[in-house]
Amino acid sequence: MIRAILVGLALFSLAACETAKGAGKDIEKAGDAIQGAATDVQQNI
Repeated sequence: MIRAILVGLALFSLAACETAKGAGKDIEKAGDAIQGAATDVQQNI
């Protein structure tokens, strides 16, 4: 029983890592878009 719980926790933590990694990539893409927009505004001033 304890072994099954430990395996379940290990799988859950791996899934959480992948979710955080995916969220980090999304946030990075949003930051790149904001930076690009800011650069465009500065060039048009």
